[in-house]
Amino acid sequence: MNLGYFMMPNHPVHRSYAAAHEHNLDTLEFIDRLGFSEAWVGEHYTCKREPLSSPDLLIAQAFVKTKQIRLGAGAFLLPYHLPAELAHRVMWLDHISGGRFMVGIGAGGLPTDCDLFGVDGAAGENRDMMVEAFDLMVKFWTSKGPFQHTGQYYKGGRPAGMPEMGLGYHMEPLTKPYPDIAIAGLSDSSPTLRFAGLRGFIPMSLAWSPDYLASHWRAYEEGAEASGKSPDRSKWRIGCEMYVAETDQQARKNVLNGSVGESWRNYMLPLLAKLNFLGACKHDQSVPDSDVTVEYLIDNVWAVGSPQTVVDKIGRLKKRVGDFGCLLHVGYDHIDEMTPYRESLQALKTEVLPKI
Repeated sequence: MNLGYFMMPNHPVHRSYAAAHEHNLDTLEFIDRLGFSEAWVGEHYTCKREPLSSPDLLIAQAFVKTKQIRLGAGAFLLPYHLPAELAHRVMWLDHISGGRFMVGIGAGGLPTDCDLFGVDGAAGENRDMMVEAFDLMVKFWTSKGPFQHTGQYYKGGRPAGMPEMGLGYHMEPLTKPYPDIAIAGLSDSSPTLRFAGLRGFIPMSLAWSPDYLASHWRAYEEGAEASGKSPDRSKWRIGCEMYVAETDQQARKNVLNGSVGESWRNYMLPLLAKLNFLGACKHDQSVPDSDVTVEYLIDNVWAVGSPQTVVDKIGRLKKRVGDFGCLLHVGYDHIDEMTPYRESLQALKTEVLPKI
């Protein structure tokens, strides 16, 4: 099993954008030195808690400062981009990273992001736009010669150019046929993960409930089998809140009183309740929504505790959902708790991972 990092990135509302950016960059450098295999950086537009609207800007800087870690947008929200433009940015990052770039794609889950771009998310327009945009990006990456596309949402294509003037389409991916593609799922029996199975993408689960996680793999299997592909559990990424301290009591205290507890108490739990997604946080779906608190999550869902406790909790998760290839640590702003938080990251890599 590999150990990776999922960076929303999440910050308290008082954090300046510049300070948040520097902290995110420093964190990517740190986990590269620790030997984390990969990291994913999220994209949002209308969320002050997750303020990064251009993950590729952070990733491009991080490629200069890191040595071996693979970095990916997690995810580019395709309805909010022009396919030709984003296809070129992906190819550029692929080249300047020497092939260390990965591409997460998504349809966008925040209704306020949809409103910002005039996308009808309630009717599923964002999902249809994602599929058309991605197929057009693949055509830019893999086809030869001029073409024109006129679709439901996008138009454009590869021009014949002016060869005598040196003008024309010239870029192609360094990684063939194109960089690894991932797609994330949150909801029960996630339709996006079924789509991932259909296309052979990397499945990424960002739910916390073992019931939801098991349904994610079933959805991915259904998609893969429908397209004649063999689903590979080693490709499956699962994101989880994890925190390691010397004792269970210290770990619990640090999470409750630190950035993770504050973010969930004041942002994540209210948001998931508003979006009717609290089921994704339950170790048992019979638990009433009112019982889902930070304390409940620490005790029943997250991998928080001493190194051995975290090993045991992850082991129990694996028994319920089956094998997976990469455990993603869901990261939080930790400027105000650098030493204990980074000691936790180090313990995950050196004490927990070898045992699981």
